[in-house]
Amino acid sequence: MTAHSAAARFAGVMLAAGQSRRMGRNKLLLPLAGEPLVRRACRRALAAGLHPLVVVLGYESERVRAALAGLECRFAYNPELGGTMSGSLHRGLEALPADADGAIIMLADMVNVTENMLRAVAVAAQTSAALLVSSRYGQTLAPPVLFRRTLFAELLASAGEGCGKAVVERQRDHALYVDWPLGALVDVDTPEEFAAL
Repeated sequence: MTAHSAAARFAGVMLAAGQSRRMGRNKLLLPLAGEPLVRRACRRALAAGLHPLVVVLGYESERVRAALAGLECRFAYNPELGGTMSGSLHRGLEALPADADGAIIMLADMVNVTENMLRAVAVAAQTSAALLVSSRYGQTLAPPVLFRRTLFAELLASAGEGCGKAVVERQRDHALYVDWPLGALVDVDTPEEFAAL
């Protein structure tokens, strides 16, 4: 059975370890429509059928874990507070079960990523032999991004910022792109950005 058969099983990796330096407090715990940002993001990932969902914790890990109480999440921990995003990505990939055919990488502060967007990325991978499926907002490639297991070793060998951005660049010819409006490319880093929501 091939990885892109109808039975392909895609997990989710939610990166939620950051220190929210520019916000001044843990942005993932800020409420939007009465729900912490991190819970909102994870609930959408689970509704999209991503299983298991591995949430990578770091800064204020116990508070973030508590905000996810009752959701079917697994947890990984990145002890390198203030380190690069690749460290969190590596911890998330390492926590995935061996039978996951691939993983969709997500950022908990991308507030406009919907269940339907996540499902569309997974469906694109189910119906294609592409090694990765990246979201594209105009000319910008950004999460959610699906990587097949065959790319995990390359992801684990890469370092630096970005959710496997170097791997996405190297694999451009083997990638599929799902286009979204620019308005969906929103993350929350500052009090002003959160107030604008």
